[in-house]
Amino acid sequence: MIAFEVSAVLAVSLGRSAVSAFIDLMGSLTARKALSAQHALLNTSAAPGRPWLDLSYQVEGIAFGLAPVLLVAYLLTRERASLRTLGADRTQPWRDLGRGAGVAAVIGGSGLGLYLAAHAAGAALTVVPTTLPAVWWRIPVLIASAFQNAALEEVVILGYLLRRFDQAGWSNARSDVVSAVIRGSYHLYQGFGGFVGNLVMGLIFARLYRRWGRVMPLLMAHGLIDTVAFVGYVLLVGHVSWLPH
Repeated sequence: MIAFEVSAVLAVSLGRSAVSAFIDLMGSLTARKALSAQHALLNTSAAPGRPWLDLSYQVEGIAFGLAPVLLVAYLLTRERASLRTLGADRTQPWRDLGRGAGVAAVIGGSGLGLYLAAHAAGAALTVVPTTLPAVWWRIPVLIASAFQNAALEEVVILGYLLRRFDQAGWSNARSDVVSAVIRGSYHLYQGFGGFVGNLVMGLIFARLYRRWGRVMPLLMAHGLIDTVAFVGYVLLVGHVSWLPH
């Protein structure tokens, strides 16, 4: 029953993204140019030249991107639990933010270094965090997208999966590794560097989650990492020589 439920949740969320990412990687590897010469586009315009329509699509995508989190919340209620059981709540806001900021500083800096090294080695595509037009809603949408990604990944891949794996009788090590591999797999569209970086991040996050017993600090860390990546790209692209674009 647990295996069926987990498969269903992944099929409508990040498991499907993993399959798509693998297909994207195969396409990139069979293209007639190096990985570093290809681009992985994030946060793209859905209606170029029509900013209000584009904004509507962006908001719709962010809102419905949280649907798997609602599904997990519902499944938890069936066992008389809730998102609070995973530590996905607002009971410790400042402590969670402080821990999250510290983790983000370490993981974010290391992740950037790994990406630049993998890109230079030809093992990663050029990641373009956004191609949204320079309109008033670009930065708010990028921040909202960052925290939507964080909520989806940390609630589903960290809190929910580890809980179900533990309930299935898996060892902590096995649960943590499988969760981290799944996290890395839906980043394969970025190349091998994206896979390795997110695999390592997943292992670290799993260890911290088990230590703290809360998803929220890791959700905050993930949201801050993505916010800096998305907004930082807007501010830096074309102004610094070390940033691939």
